[in-house]
Amino acid sequence: MEKACKYPIVFVHGLFGWGEDEGLDRKMPYWGATTGSLTAYLESLGQECYCASVGPISSVWDRACELYARLTGTRVDYGKAHSAWAKHRRYGRTYTEPLIPEWNAEKKIHLVGHSFGGNTIRLLAHLLRCGDPREQAVTDRAELSDLFTGGKEDLICSIVTICAPHDGTFAFDASKKYKILPMLQFLTYNYAALVGRSAAVDKSFVDFHLEQYGLSNTPGLKDSEPVLQAKRQYTQNKDNAEFDLSDEGASKLNALIEICPHIYYFSYAFNAVVQSETGKRESAKTNFPLLKCTSYLMRRYNSQMRENPDDPRNDGLVHVASALHPCDEPWIQFDGQIHGSGIWHVMDVRRGDHGTPIGLFADKDKTHELYLEILDLLRRSESLCNAAEFPAQP
Repeated sequence: MEKACKYPIVFVHGLFGWGEDEGLDRKMPYWGATTGSLTAYLESLGQECYCASVGPISSVWDRACELYARLTGTRVDYGKAHSAWAKHRRYGRTYTEPLIPEWNAEKKIHLVGHSFGGNTIRLLAHLLRCGDPREQAVTDRAELSDLFTGGKEDLICSIVTICAPHDGTFAFDASKKYKILPMLQFLTYNYAALVGRSAAVDKSFVDFHLEQYGLSNTPGLKDSEPVLQAKRQYTQNKDNAEFDLSDEGASKLNALIEICPHIYYFSYAFNAVVQSETGKRESAKTNFPLLKCTSYLMRRYNSQMRENPDDPRNDGLVHVASALHPCDEPWIQFDGQIHGSGIWHVMDVRRGDHGTPIGLFADKDKTHELYLEILDLLRRSESLCNAAEFPAQP
């Protein structure tokens, strides 16, 4: 039975994640984790696939710009308008080789994003199709990144999001409410600065991609800023993952992103919350003590702090309602049939925590079964995508 897709699959990691450019991936692959390399398994089936590397704690915008540069083998351009607003450098590192050789309308790609990677690939698809009027307004055409010109929707066949915080996550709001966030910020930013500038740390093993803020060095250069200045610059604006995961940040991102009418969308949500036999007590079924804690705080925040409590189910980091689909985009419950492009096909909620779908302390066979199912969806979307006609772009 045929398993491989015609088009390459690009996997995009989530918050605190890593891709194939980092040495860490050879020790512990993000995609596959404790079940072994997922890309190696898929390649054994004849599937062309890649694991992209982007900033693990960067904003969705910065990650989308980095992903485009990595795919095309170009210099990272965060945009003249955006960089002025964010008060960081406009340009990042330069990639000399494209991740996807000959990426074009005849060789489209499938994008699969876990967690924050789902938000990243949604924005990338939007920018490829629509460009960005703000960047176009302030940038000379000769200097404008091709990412911001629009008219490139036909480069993507499908998008699959897994445990993605489309509408933000209660985990962020709960950690802020219950005074956990400052400690996490302190540990994260100082570790990122250490990795980015210390000669004792192998930056090819772990890479935070924060050269735009001077928090780390641009590869091949020593151009980091003084630590306190760089940290202040990064934390005192809204161009970071922290803001994008909040209710306000997610709402602004969703207001910006338009669903692409010729792309096929699929989403997977996982739930770790189980009820006792009496039905009176909820707990998170996970191997991670931290996820048990965050799941509890999320449920508590949802029930006590929100005027209209949402579905209490979550995977330990993202609540199920947010992972199903963006609240302002069309969707249908998947019934075994692909009903068209430009609409979310929402899969039944699966049992597991935030790490389960990437194979973290998960069953190897079940992990492979999930991605064989995804491969089937992607193959079916290819036949529909190839039959569709793309209208001329204005």
